[in-house]
Amino acid sequence: MAIAIFSVMILLLLLGFPMMVPLIAGSLIGFIGLFGGVGQLDTMVQQILGGIQPASLIAVPMFIFAADIMTRGQSANRLIDLVMTFVGHLKGGLAVSTATACTLFGAVSGSTQATVVAVGGPLRPRMLKAGYKDSFVLALIVNSSDIAFLIPPSIGMIIYGVVSGTSISELFIAGIGPGLLILFMFSVYSYIYAIRENVPTEPKSTWAERGAAIRRALWPLGFPVIIVGGIYGGIFSPTEAAAACVLYALLLEMVVFREMTVKQLYSTAKSTGLITAVVFILVGAGAAFSYVISFAQIPQQVLGAIGIDEMGAYGVLFVISIAFFVGCMFVDPIVVILIFVPIFAPVVQSVGLDPVLVGTIITLQVAIGSATPPFGCDIFTAIAVFKRPYVEVVRGTPPFIFMLLTVAVLLIFFPQIALFLRDLAFGK
Repeated sequence: MAIAIFSVMILLLLLGFPMMVPLIAGSLIGFIGLFGGVGQLDTMVQQILGGIQPASLIAVPMFIFAADIMTRGQSANRLIDLVMTFVGHLKGGLAVSTATACTLFGAVSGSTQATVVAVGGPLRPRMLKAGYKDSFVLALIVNSSDIAFLIPPSIGMIIYGVVSGTSISELFIAGIGPGLLILFMFSVYSYIYAIRENVPTEPKSTWAERGAAIRRALWPLGFPVIIVGGIYGGIFSPTEAAAACVLYALLLEMVVFREMTVKQLYSTAKSTGLITAVVFILVGAGAAFSYVISFAQIPQQVLGAIGIDEMGAYGVLFVISIAFFVGCMFVDPIVVILIFVPIFAPVVQSVGLDPVLVGTIITLQVAIGSATPPFGCDIFTAIAVFKRPYVEVVRGTPPFIFMLLTVAVLLIFFPQIALFLRDLAFGK
């Protein structure tokens, strides 16, 4: 049964079908095979609908909508200008500004692909003009967008929290430490790269220019305050914070900045609706597929074959890291989370691992895999946005992937990188 399911799914993927089709096909074959015909397909429909029922999932379309509004308005550019005025004049400052802008926008959007578009669009031409090689620029933008998957609000963490039953608020806070560590490592590498390649520096901004940039960015900086401050202070749940972000984005772009018209708002809402539909189809299909593989006891067979029951906590974390990293090199991150989390959940519980730590590591590995050849989804986003060939987009990625994997290893051996702020915020 397992061989038939995965063979059909792989064949459909190779034929170029979108990921939702192999997922639904695999679930369909599983239900027919396990329950003896098409008479029990109502159970499959129930699993699909059950997968999209958790109230926490409401946060996903709202964060996507808020990010779309800001990308089409002035918020993203104002954040970029703020960073540039303070670090743009340093050696490698433009590259550091790009990585920092990705972090700030990640604290607004929660989407790696939205970050590639919003930050990469305006900053890539500036970096090329300043003397950076395009392979470095593309790799920096694609991999810095990974920080958006860790810094709250993270759509990946929302999906993980829903599937595993882990507190999304705790996951959000736990992602801040690893995200800032990645930003620091990327900044150091950018500084070394600029010295090695003798990249000229930008003119230093005056304090008057910095003051003006701060004033212009004060409104957009309200987004992380709403999300992190609201959740940390117990004012908002993650879903409520998402709703507040949408309202705040609308007020900024339509009333304060007057950048967005009602017509543009309609097209933005339509775009968000299409993206949300795809995400929710994947979530529903993933729930049905997880039910099939769990009922068929495929996870137990696979994990038993690699001897995971005899491993300690470190061994389990390494197996989880490798599985999610490799999975996202080929498949959409949401699908990987939906399929793999239920598989590993019993093992995580049996060895006594903190589910928030596991969720942070999984989110990081998912983000890394999304930017890793051969089929990381962020790579193809960059190809579409920047209209550059595949080889050029991936050429500069190895140093960044090495740094990201280093952070992943550090998280395993030093979990307080993620859990310190969580413990501080929630008194654990």
